[in-house]
Amino acid sequence: MSQSADETLTRLPMLGPIVFGVINTTPDSFSDGGKFADASNAIDAGIRLHREGADVIDVGGESTRPGAVRVSADEECGRVLPVIDGLVAAGVPVSIDTMRASTARAAVEHGATYVNDVSGGLADESMFSVVAELNVPIIVMHWRAHSNEMDKWAKYDDVVMDVVNELTARVRDALKAGIARENIIVDPGLGFAKEAEHNWALLRGLPRLVAMGFPVMVGASRKRFLGALLADDDGNPRDPAGRDEASAVISALAAERGARYLRVHDVARTRDALRVRQAWITGGQA
Repeated sequence: MSQSADETLTRLPMLGPIVFGVINTTPDSFSDGGKFADASNAIDAGIRLHREGADVIDVGGESTRPGAVRVSADEECGRVLPVIDGLVAAGVPVSIDTMRASTARAAVEHGATYVNDVSGGLADESMFSVVAELNVPIIVMHWRAHSNEMDKWAKYDDVVMDVVNELTARVRDALKAGIARENIIVDPGLGFAKEAEHNWALLRGLPRLVAMGFPVMVGASRKRFLGALLADDDGNPRDPAGRDEASAVISALAAERGARYLRVHDVARTRDALRVRQAWITGGQA
């Protein structure tokens, strides 16, 4: 149960960033339309993503799509715990995607080895103290409000500097709560209280986030800003499943700019893009 991010990384490939494969067990996910609301389907999909090259499977039971309404803690646990059990039994490393300390605790007790809190500890004031007690790595994401109201918070003076400053404050609170420095990963929160131009600015500004001194996760996969970028001639955004090639390109570019973790839906395309990047760097040498 007690594993630092560095200890976890020693068991994972180091030729490139760590890839988190996404499994949403929600019926209203923006990206997969509830395909994995059934636990057996979710377990099978997680095992498949792991075989395709995901180092960790990130299991979530509460939608964070724009406009989403929160579910109860009992419903969230009822969705994710059977999936975590099945994946852990199959030898698959698991992360729990939750904003609740109680769900994080239950998930780690069931074998999850990372906590991914998209609220950066703001949605549940006990999250940091619980994670400190559990002594597992936590992804601290930049966040300003819940999904049903986050769009009105998408106002920044300098989005990169504002995100760095706000993440620095969250990291300070995490350390104060007793979370080990080596257990902290930061995430700029693309799409969360961000307009398209904010997301692109954050991607361009990744080196400034890396300079914070913590591993950086990038989760651009299938986000709205990619749908807008790939819109058809009539201005209709590309469907989420049609955004995977663009997501893989962003993954490779983010790795080039220092991202150490990538959260993606299409693991196979991501691994292809990372192989191309590696071959570019090494001249095709293994």
